[in-house]
Amino acid sequence: MNSNAIAPLSLVPAVFLYLGCSLAAPPELPDPAPEIPASFEETPAAVAADAHEPLQWWKAFADPALDRIVDSVLDSNLDMAAAVARVEQARERARIARAAIRPVVQGGAGINDLTNPTNTGFGAQIQELGLERLAPGFTLPERLAITTWSLSADFSYEMDFWGRASSSALAAGAEYLASESDYQTARIGVLAETIGAYFEIVDLRRRIAISRKMVEVLQEREDVASTRYDRGLADSSVLYGIRQELRNTQAIQPQLENGLANAEGRLAVLLGGYRDNLAELLPEVPAPETAADPVPPGIPADLLMQRPDVRAARHRLEAARFQVDARRAELLPTLSFSGSIGLQSSKVDSLFKVDQWFTNLASNLLAPVLQGRRLRSNVALAEARFGELAATYGRTVVTAVNEVETALAVHGNEGRRHSLLASRLEEARATERLRSQRYEAGIGGYADFLDALLTRLSVESALAGAERDLALSRLTVHRALGGAWTPEDSVDEAPPVQAPLQPAPQTE
Repeated sequence: MNSNAIAPLSLVPAVFLYLGCSLAAPPELPDPAPEIPASFEETPAAVAADAHEPLQWWKAFADPALDRIVDSVLDSNLDMAAAVARVEQARERARIARAAIRPVVQGGAGINDLTNPTNTGFGAQIQELGLERLAPGFTLPERLAITTWSLSADFSYEMDFWGRASSSALAAGAEYLASESDYQTARIGVLAETIGAYFEIVDLRRRIAISRKMVEVLQEREDVASTRYDRGLADSSVLYGIRQELRNTQAIQPQLENGLANAEGRLAVLLGGYRDNLAELLPEVPAPETAADPVPPGIPADLLMQRPDVRAARHRLEAARFQVDARRAELLPTLSFSGSIGLQSSKVDSLFKVDQWFTNLASNLLAPVLQGRRLRSNVALAEARFGELAATYGRTVVTAVNEVETALAVHGNEGRRHSLLASRLEEARATERLRSQRYEAGIGGYADFLDALLTRLSVESALAGAERDLALSRLTVHRALGGAWTPEDSVDEAPPVQAPLQPAPQTE
């Protein structure tokens, strides 16, 4: 054997040994953050420990008008429709990546009509061999025509020895799951904006109504003070003070109406329509009630994993790990097979005879040798991407923990504030009743009764704001926990895509 041919072959084992050393163990998923607390204790101690959150978590607010609005948003919100389309795109990308680990088979049918002069090609070979002399009387025509009919199946397949294709498929599957979690994040965000806008509308309508009543009472109080001033029974400072309070209350009304228009506009955008369409969904909406089931104490921190942004960060970290595996596998040789099998004949009527079959098979072994460090740079890039997403995942978890703790603390404080203002309202109503009785009995002045009425209306306005803030703080708790706080029974619904969403693609 030629020694020059042996020399390159002797390098093959060394090349494979060198490339085999390129596969390191896959990176482990890191701990996301410093130790997470076992539970969140910033919850009211007096609430029931077995509180249960319904599947549709917004129904905990026990408001039929809110339920109608949320149903409409789920049907018509444009941001959610775009998010569903992104989920479907990721699903199809995962299917495309999974297809790479399977053989490719293509069917074909053809006809080949070949016409050549006799003195060229096959005819020339017959003339050179003198085959005409072996058959006296036989002469070749001036042109030779050959027609070939064929049916074939072509296939190609790359053996996934090192897991490059399967790792890429798993990475695409993890990205698909991350896109599902992104959809859930967008869904919760849209619902939170919708519910928050609704609470603002309810609060502003109540405060506008209370403000108008206060204006009426202040106008009447101004008339009384003016009469007493004209009779010399009151100082002018009293009259001017009442007029200033009246003007201040009147000046607040345009601000409240501007806020109402802004909140209604935001809600209309979330509904995918215009403000004129809100009349059907928002007649004279009632005030938001406190949640029917309270926030339970000691919410387990494991529920952080149901937060869609945490799940999305985790899935993307897993996708990056699979990408590292895929890039490392590119350093190793690839073995592929290709070929054709079919039937071939010069006549159509004999095409389907068994003895007309043909095959054409080939295999190919390729090993990267010199790539200008491109492949190793791809590995380094994938590892750096993994490190980035590991840090992002840790930050996401830390942020989630702090958001939950803050939301629970704020909700508890708003609950105490609401209780204090509710007690103050009862006291203001008692004072108003007492002043009314004294006035009717002739032992109290009408001005004193009007002052008590104004105080009661002012406290009602403050309590309306406290009810709004309590409802919004409850909403923040829902958002911080990903919608609910029961591990299985309360997870929000899956994306309403046209076809059912499948699990992450797995290798076979």
